[in-house]
Amino acid sequence: MDATTVIRDYLLLGLRFDRIEEGYVDSFTGDPALRRAVESEPTPDPAALAREAQRLLAEVPRVDGLDPARADYLAAHLKALACAGRKFAGEDVGFVEEVRDYFDVDIVKGDPDRYREAHRKLEEAVGGSGSLAGRMQAHRAAEEIPPARLEECIHAFSSALRDRVRVDYPLPAAETITYEVVTDKPWSGFNYYEGDYRSTVAVNADLKQQMSNLPRLVAHESYPGHHTEHCRKEAGLVEGQGQAEQTIFLVNTPQCLMAEGLADLALHAAIGPNWGSWAAEVYADLGLRFDGERAEAISAASVALADVRQDAALMLHDEHRDADEVVAFLQRWLLVNEERARQAMRFLSSPLWRAYTSTYVEGYRLLRGWLDDRPEGVTVTERFGRLLDEPLIPSSLRA
Repeated sequence: MDATTVIRDYLLLGLRFDRIEEGYVDSFTGDPALRRAVESEPTPDPAALAREAQRLLAEVPRVDGLDPARADYLAAHLKALACAGRKFAGEDVGFVEEVRDYFDVDIVKGDPDRYREAHRKLEEAVGGSGSLAGRMQAHRAAEEIPPARLEECIHAFSSALRDRVRVDYPLPAAETITYEVVTDKPWSGFNYYEGDYRSTVAVNADLKQQMSNLPRLVAHESYPGHHTEHCRKEAGLVEGQGQAEQTIFLVNTPQCLMAEGLADLALHAAIGPNWGSWAAEVYADLGLRFDGERAEAISAASVALADVRQDAALMLHDEHRDADEVVAFLQRWLLVNEERARQAMRFLSSPLWRAYTSTYVEGYRLLRGWLDDRPEGVTVTERFGRLLDEPLIPSSLRA
């Protein structure tokens, strides 16, 4: 089997998963005839899709004209699709195995001592008196962006980041983003990549967007996060090198862990550790006061609490704990109220998204370590550029 045939079969297989669970294909910018062909087929059988993924996985090592990096990329994604087919067919797959097959990583529970130390650092950063949870919730409430100003703030940060990012990571002249404010979603923000260097970014107003989080959110979804990665890969890998496998972006695959880790590091790569003072200047131009130094301290202390969300997923799906117990766990360690904890549970309980929390936790951990462990003389900008431009997977970074 030649490379063109196996990649076409991979694209058709991915598109068929969207017939089982709408939203499984996050974006598809390839040949529209392939999507039309799949839409005209009978509803696929998940077990048959799992078998097809295994068949293609066995073919990959024998494909002519496929370099090792592309072969590894396809193999990792076919392994993920084989697991997804088994799950959709009703097979009982353990949660740890599910995450391993989807995202090419192994997960374990976090260390409560690290969470206690993070709380100690937050005590210092937040200041004041009373319970830490109460003070954190009061701090978040004081940082809420007035709903009437949200779109204005989003566009201000998008413009400031775009100007900065286009210097380091040139983008096609035609690239553009449309922003929408939405409600009733389980996530805080979402990038819908439409192809031809266009994205729609939706921001969830239900979550009361906070001043310290908005710069990170815009960087994550737009510049130099998801939108920038999609544009750079469409221009370089698809248009430049003919890698058609990059025209499909599938939920619950290694490319998601790479993308979320990249996006969570986007503000760090674009602005650096002093992002708070930079954000304060953007807000000041809008007539809004923002304590950037305090925000930096709180953010740095909170990094160690990232594993709490993954622990909650393990409690729910691996240890089969009661939902109320998991909500209490989230409240305790993330210092959030019950409403916010139950919003997190919506994401953790979704059949499509339940394993996805690991993309943020393990993606950030893996990619931050790889960025920090760069060779002498290589800048963060250069190293981050590889994440934007190359079809890397977790195992290739570990190697």
